[in-house]
Amino acid sequence: MALGRLIRLCGAAALVSATLSASLLAGSGAARAEAPVVRLAKQFGISYLPLTVMEEEKLLEKHARRQGLELKTEWLRFTGGSGMNEALLSGNLDLAAGGVGPMLTIWGRTRGNLQVKGVAALNAMPLWLVSVNPAVTSIKDFTDKDKIALPTVKSSIQAITLQMAAEKAFGPGQQGRLDPLTVSMGHPDAQTAMLGGRSEITAHFGSPPFQEMELKDPRARKVLDSYDVLGGPHTFNLVWASNRFVSANPKIVAAFRGALEESLALIKAEPAKVATLWIKAENARLSEAEAVEIIQAPQTQWTSAPLNMLAYLDYMNRAGLVSAKAADQGELFFPGAAAKAER
Repeated sequence: MALGRLIRLCGAAALVSATLSASLLAGSGAARAEAPVVRLAKQFGISYLPLTVMEEEKLLEKHARRQGLELKTEWLRFTGGSGMNEALLSGNLDLAAGGVGPMLTIWGRTRGNLQVKGVAALNAMPLWLVSVNPAVTSIKDFTDKDKIALPTVKSSIQAITLQMAAEKAFGPGQQGRLDPLTVSMGHPDAQTAMLGGRSEITAHFGSPPFQEMELKDPRARKVLDSYDVLGGPHTFNLVWASNRFVSANPKIVAAFRGALEESLALIKAEPAKVATLWIKAENARLSEAEAVEIIQAPQTQWTSAPLNMLAYLDYMNRAGLVSAKAADQGELFFPGAAAKAER
């Protein structure tokens, strides 16, 4: 079975052994200079809209032709950042896309070898922790009878945000207090499990559009907003790659950034068009009006510029999750990435 199909069907978490990962972290493997096929990844949710538009409109291929390249793309689907990082380390993925937590984790792990860094941000969006337990109105109300679904325990942006919130709520050294309640689960499955009422899942720390869809259920309430935890807007999703790939493929990276900017411009200029495109591509259970409302939400910024990422890194440093430090968020990105987010 082809690896790409295996990743789609099974996820990547179990594809690469620890031994293989260790050898790749040492920097083995040859770079694929200006590769004819680029392998990109995305996850579930409307937050990956810029990549969906890029895929459906073949914008990367278009911008590659402007660079004199005939390029083919292979889009892979993951349910969390950890498996995506394993695929990236193994050389079976070129451009990963996910939350800040997994990106900072691999950035810190590879400083001395593959040097994984950000290529561009995709957006700034709030993440909501939603619960259907009527006894839960804040994170202090969770008990061992609750289970909180999120993409990847301990390392996803939702998991990191929950730890930051726990530290504020329960005090220093208590950041992991809610970790035993968390369960790794993709957003679609988590939504079904929580709202179905037949599983142990009573809460879901998700992302758009799942969080908005969940709140339409009269049993559901928002328990936590990531913007409140971070003290303001922050990057949610971004794209990252290894220095090996970026150095060997400067035209492809330039084409990707050009395609991303065109995609972001289209989202801002024609939200109804991209909403319809996304609904069809994802087989989403939203109306065009509902999708447009999420796309144009006041708290959302569709921008390739990073925002407030050092707040996450500072916490991850303090919690011992990432040892490497940065004085400026530009250190987290390859040259050419936007330096300041739009307001």
